[in-house]
Amino acid sequence: MPVPVPTNNEIIRVALVDDDVGFQAAVVGALTTADDIHLVSVCGTLAAGIKLLDGEAVDILIVDLGLPDGSGINLVQKANSCWPQCNIMVSTTFADEVNVMKCLESGATGYLLKDSSQQNLINELRHLHAGGSPISPLIARRLLSRFHGDQNAPSKAATEIDDQPLLSAREQEVLELITKGFTANEIAKLLSVSHHTVLTFVRRIYAKLKVNSKTEAIYEARLQGILDN
Repeated sequence: MPVPVPTNNEIIRVALVDDDVGFQAAVVGALTTADDIHLVSVCGTLAAGIKLLDGEAVDILIVDLGLPDGSGINLVQKANSCWPQCNIMVSTTFADEVNVMKCLESGATGYLLKDSSQQNLINELRHLHAGGSPISPLIARRLLSRFHGDQNAPSKAATEIDDQPLLSAREQEVLELITKGFTANEIAKLLSVSHHTVLTFVRRIYAKLKVNSKTEAIYEARLQGILDN
């Protein structure tokens, strides 16, 4: 993906390893608007990411965890060894405590969920390059609960579950397809329903889980045991 090279003297060089073409396009679009950030490489597999480490180090490496040929945590570990001066930003839909702690222990210096806005992504990359450690609020709250000693406390939504399943069978099916990365149009075709019907199911899922985004829905559903971790 060609990206215009900024003329600013203080350029933050960034590489992205993520197989989600939609997210790739979002990152390219965001960074094209930032004169001080240059996206030098985009690839979508663990193997390609490891090969990237043979070249010149970048300032920030953005890594997804769910790569098609392995875990992005392996790349975080190798990058931390091969490029010790590089800041590693994990950007993913996985918000569970286990993955967060593994990434931080492996050398990641930032952890953001993929529902961040374009401007927020730019700001967080600048923050990371300046020595900060940006972490999505949802993840920060989960980590804080660990140190407060109540990491096993149920969420607000979980306390309201009765003996009946929170989601209907069809809502559960839609949520599982969303988790696998299917779009609303693709889900509509798979279930032989209209796009409008799928959006209705999505709104119901969000309302029942008391969330406002796909990432939060996946996180909350895993926390409650509705989805497998």
